Amino acid sequence: MAETIGGTTGTGDDREIEALRFVERFALIMSESGYPRMAARVFVALMASPEGALTAARLAEMLQVGPSAISGAVKYLIRVGMVTRERDPGHRRDRYRVDQASWYAAAASSDAVYRRFEEGARDGVEVLGADTPAGARLDETRRFFAFLRREVPDLLRRWREYNDATRQDA
Repeated sequence: MAETIGGTTGTGDDREIEALRFVERFALIMSESGYPRMAARVFVALMASPEGALTAARLAEMLQVGPSAISGAVKYLIRVGMVTRERDPGHRRDRYRVDQASWYAAAASSDAVYRRFEEGARDGVEVLGADTPAGARLDETRRFFAFLRREVPDLLRRWREYNDATRQDA
C-alpha cells in the first residue's frame, strides 16, 4: 500500500488534496510560532499520515521538495525529539515516525534549552552588572527560564494525568 496522508490511497483524491492543504495551514501556524518552515511541513505531514511514518522519498514527493530539504528538516526534528528514524526489517530506506506524545517529548526535552538560556542570561548579568538596565533585563530572563525549568516537570505530570483521565472517558 502506498504511503499517504489523510488516510487516502495516494491517488490524488479530494481527501488527500484537503489533507495536503491542512498540512500547509498547520505548518504555517508552527512556522509563525518559531519552528523552521520545512521542519514544520514534515512534522505535520507525518502527523497527518495514517501510520505516523513516511519515507523521505514520499515526504519529498508529497511536499514537492528535494531530498536535501527533507534531510535538514528531519535532522532538526530528530534533534528536538519530535521525530524518530526507523528502518523496517529487510528494507534499506529509513522511515521517519512521529508518535502521539511528540509534543510531550519536545516539552520534556526543553530543560536543557532552558538551562542554557538561564546560564547565558546569568553570564550577562555578571558582565553587565545587575544594577544596569541591561543587567535587570537579563536577570528577569534568567529568572523566567529558572521558573520554566521548575514548573515544566509539574505541568507535564499534570498533562499525563489529564490525558489519561480524558482518554479513558472517550
